[in-house]
Amino acid sequence: MTTGRPSWNEYFMGITSLVAERSTCTRRKVGAILVCDKRIVSTGYNGVPAGLAHCLDIGCLREKLGIPSGERHELCRGLHAEQNAIIQAATHGVSVGGAVLYCTNMPCVICAKMLINAGVREIYYREGYADELSGEMLKEAGIPLIKI
Repeated sequence: MTTGRPSWNEYFMGITSLVAERSTCTRRKVGAILVCDKRIVSTGYNGVPAGLAHCLDIGCLREKLGIPSGERHELCRGLHAEQNAIIQAATHGVSVGGAVLYCTNMPCVICAKMLINAGVREIYYREGYADELSGEMLKEAGIPLIKI
């Protein structure tokens, strides 16, 4: 007999979509959550550092400079959702070693490197991202990257 309850993966991916709604990015809304033992330990969405003017209010630097998606990540005022999830965990003294990441988008190479060093063991994502190196590095690190 089925209960109509979502699977754990459906449940956590659904929450990433809600987290993404907090994003202040004008190009792409991304949400991420870090989960340990089926418990959410941290969330993050893409946007500028705390206390700075939001791109929604002052416009997108990348748009102004004509930078395509997936290129020149350093030329952006914002942090990625995965970065913010790691930072929030660190701010509150929560270890993410052994955590599972759920994200609306596949991590870029910068986030992939951070997730590897943070000890994330598995990554689930909904949409792809134009960054082949990210997938290669995660594979080399033995971190499963699963599109759902």
